[in-house]
Amino acid sequence: MSGTLSRVRGRVRSADGTRIAYERRGEGVPVILVSGALCTGETERPLADLLAPRFSVVTYDRRGRGGSGDTGPYDVQREIEDLEALIGEVGGSQAFVHGIGSGGALALAGVVAGLPVDRLSVFEPPFSAEAGARETFTARRRRLAGLLERGQRGAAIDLFLAEAADVAEPVRGLPRLESVAHTLAYDHAVLGDGTVPAARLGRIHARVLVVDGGASPARTRRAALAVSTALPRGRHRTLTGQTHLVAPHVLAPVLEDFFEEE
Repeated sequence: MSGTLSRVRGRVRSADGTRIAYERRGEGVPVILVSGALCTGETERPLADLLAPRFSVVTYDRRGRGGSGDTGPYDVQREIEDLEALIGEVGGSQAFVHGIGSGGALALAGVVAGLPVDRLSVFEPPFSAEAGARETFTARRRRLAGLLERGQRGAAIDLFLAEAADVAEPVRGLPRLESVAHTLAYDHAVLGDGTVPAARLGRIHARVLVVDGGASPARTRRAALAVSTALPRGRHRTLTGQTHLVAPHVLAPVLEDFFEEE
């Protein structure tokens, strides 16, 4: 069925002039998918194809990746402006958004900043609710920055994957990882100090669904629960048997129900 749906590719100009590449599938209410670390819009294609019969689904390359530009110096606000430009391009004044991993953290930051998002779903935003998380995250972020400054992109990727054991092996074999390794610094910036930003999340009044996988590490699920608890209109759902590499055919019906409920 997805082969009969409309599909349009384009680029939108962000506030700082950076061109952001996107692809739009299907018709209906816009749903923008925000990818996580080391990923591009193409990574979200399987989920987009499943959602496209009921929504107008937008995938895009976050800045510094794929077909999108990258204007320095990096600032999280620039990525929020990228998302704002996409909403203006495909949704007019409002849209639904789903973010995975650091893409979920970025989407949450965007809503805090005032983006017109009606409903937001996030899958396992990589904050931490563990004791000592701030110190551990700060040390890792500094080490990562040092590797990237020295041009050691492969080592930077290995450092990231060492902290993401449930995605390491499938992701490690993907082509062109080193071409987007520098964006790992962007993902870390989006996470702030690495802990659940409860005070900022408390300012979000949109409906937010926080999803995790039942087979993901316990620390990941504790963080997801902490995020949902901090949100005034948050809810939490665990998908039995799933990990961070959630199966699109399992996730899609959950998103459809959430985005279409009254």
